[in-house]
Amino acid sequence: MRLPSFDELPEFHDQPGCAWSVWPEKDELGTVNLLTEEVVKRAAQEEIRTGKSISLNWPVNFPEHPAFERKTPEVTQSIKIPQVFTVRDDEIHLNTQSGTQWDGMRHFGLVHDGVYYKGIPADSLPLGRHPIPDPLNIDPKLSKLGIQNWAKHGICGRGVLLDLVHFYTEGDKDLPYDPFESHPIGVADLEACAKKQGVEFRPGDILLLRAGFIRKYNTTTNEIRAVLGSKEETFAGIVNSIDMKRFLWNNHFAAVASDQPALEVKPLPSTFS
Repeated sequence: MRLPSFDELPEFHDQPGCAWSVWPEKDELGTVNLLTEEVVKRAAQEEIRTGKSISLNWPVNFPEHPAFERKTPEVTQSIKIPQVFTVRDDEIHLNTQSGTQWDGMRHFGLVHDGVYYKGIPADSLPLGRHPIPDPLNIDPKLSKLGIQNWAKHGICGRGVLLDLVHFYTEGDKDLPYDPFESHPIGVADLEACAKKQGVEFRPGDILLLRAGFIRKYNTTTNEIRAVLGSKEETFAGIVNSIDMKRFLWNNHFAAVASDQPALEVKPLPSTFS
C-alpha cells in the first residue's frame, strides 16, 4: 500500500494533513494499521539479538501526585479470608491518564471542531458508568474508538529510541532545559539525534523519545514531586507545528511515546486543535 505524503493529504477545514481517508471509513486503528504481519515479522527477525525484555511502564501507583490535577492512584491490599494471610486481593482505583499510558483515539480530539478520528462527534460518545453484562453484545457507542481496538490488534513492532537526554548532554554538558518547564523540541533536533545514533526510520516504527522527565523525577526532592499535580501545566515536549506533523507522518510511525507527561510541549499554543 502506497501511503500519501503529508503534503498530499487533504485538509480538514483549515488544517492540513488530514489522514482520515487513508484507511476505510469504519477504521478505528489509525497508524496502528502500519503494524502489519510483515512489519512485525521483519522486526522480530532483524532486531532481536539477546531476548532480554525491558518494561517501559512506571509502577501502577506512580506518580503519587499526577500531572494535570488527576486523581492519585490507590492500591488497597486485603485478605479474602479472615486471619488467612496467604489469600490476598489487590483493589486498584486510578485515572488511566495518571501514569504510564497510551492516549487512545477518544482521549483528545479536535477541540474547536468537537470531533474525534474520522469526524466522529465527541458528543455522540456516552459519558459516565455503563454496565456491560454481556461481553459479546456491547453497545457500539461504548466501544467506538476504544483503546481495546489497539489491544486486540496488538502494538508490537520495531521500537526506535531517540535518547535526547544523552544527545544533549554528551561530553558532560548540562541538559539545556528543565523537563518540568515549557521547552519545545523541534524536528531538527530529532533528526540530528537520529543521525548521531545511526538510526534510519522505516514505516511502522514505534518512536520512543527520552526527553528527561523521569530522569529529573527520580533525582529531585519529594517537595518538588508533590507540586507536580497542582503546578502550572508547563513541560518540555515536541513542538506543535506543521513541520513536526509532516515529520511524524512522512516517517509513517505506527505510534509515538515519550517519558514526558505529554508528548507535545506544554502549554500548547492558543490556537491548538
